[in-house]
Amino acid sequence: MFTGLIEECGRVARFDDRGDSARVVIEAATVLEGTKNGDSISVNGVCLTALDVGADSFAADVSAETLERSTLRSLAPGSRVNLERAVIAATRLGGHIVQGHVDGRGEFLSAAAVGDFWTVTIGFPSDLARYFVEKGSVAVEGISLTIAALHESSFDIALIPKTWEMTSLSSLKHGDRVNLEVDIIAKYVERMMHLKKYDRTPELDI
Repeated sequence: MFTGLIEECGRVARFDDRGDSARVVIEAATVLEGTKNGDSISVNGVCLTALDVGADSFAADVSAETLERSTLRSLAPGSRVNLERAVIAATRLGGHIVQGHVDGRGEFLSAAAVGDFWTVTIGFPSDLARYFVEKGSVAVEGISLTIAALHESSFDIALIPKTWEMTSLSSLKHGDRVNLEVDIIAKYVERMMHLKKYDRTPELDI
């Protein structure tokens, strides 16, 4: 589990596309502290298992399912990636519950400066529309963000200078695809309401 608070931006050193899988090598510093082989690291919002952990890099294998659902296949040497280590019991949950399980791909539509702040607009696929609410949480490229305004097929997010400067959002351009993860609580509520609709178990008088 992650909080969506990015610890650093790493850089892709190598990306080997093997068709039905891939291996990526990422240069990093902060997230390597205390990390050992087998630990989880969020890479642009995708939970990956750290392998070959060294002093300044780690590798990760990417499955066909992950390549199909996320934007990782578009990575290339030099790409900036948002990195976060998995939480520990003592970690403050400063963002929201982020699993690192991407639900779909959105589109970076625009970024407008508002003083020192930025308003970023992200387009989303229609099958995810029901999970977004104004002032609700969403993870974009692994970053825990709040939806400032909701439109028919897009939402706006307001970024503080720190988020703009230390994440990969500032390097995106119109049309770039982004990883989206909706709030897990919304999915649980939807599932429970669906089951309740067809539940015919009689209530007991106690």
